[in-house]
Amino acid sequence: MANENNGVFTDLFIAVANPIQNLADTLGNGANSATSIVQSCINLCSTIITSMANTAIQLIQGVATAVTSAINPKQ
Repeated sequence: MANENNGVFTDLFIAVANPIQNLADTLGNGANSATSIVQSCINLCSTIITSMANTAIQLIQGVATAVTSAINPKQ
């Protein structure tokens, strides 16, 4: 009889614990996915900012070259 009660409580524990564990796993995977998405966005933003900085530097260099060419007499 005692074994039957333990079996019932064990079954009840398993019936309740499994969905909770599945939920915890899902939330954990969701957190990992969210972290991955955030990291991807940070990488993308860094790439965009770096590209914009490089473009700005090239533009400044181009303007400086043009100004220097205009000021210096042609030989």
